[in-house]
Amino acid sequence: MNEASLLNNALLVGAMLFSLGLVGMLTRRNLIVMFLSAELMLQGISVSLAAWSRFHDDWGGHILVIFVLTVAACEAAIALVYVLGVFGRTGILDVAAWQSLGNDSMEKQVDRELPSVDTLSPQWPRLTPAGVQPEIDQNELLEREHV
Repeated sequence: MNEASLLNNALLVGAMLFSLGLVGMLTRRNLIVMFLSAELMLQGISVSLAAWSRFHDDWGGHILVIFVLTVAACEAAIALVYVLGVFGRTGILDVAAWQSLGNDSMEKQVDRELPSVDTLSPQWPRLTPAGVQPEIDQNELLEREHV
């Protein structure tokens, strides 16, 4: 196995780790899962950094990875203290619980509930004939149908 293919495989693994962490960070509201997603993103960056360092025969990237891991460990300890504090005050691990701990001068952000979806009669998407532009409903462009 040559160096280029090893670099390619390591960068692919690093990108997958970072992408999984990013998806977890954007889609979950649980503080523990968001914390673990941030750690997964850091690990993806560390794998990529170590791969580039090995490819260029330079130890600087490996040393930087050790510093990143050290900072991540410190961040984990501080984040765990905050998570336990929020859980102790509110009894839940939802991100919205952080808003009750903020200043009273700041307005609270409230998530709107999702509209109900009729699951009894699903509407399957239909393809338009070739060469014909589909009709676009202007109201659908302004609102999201379902998240």
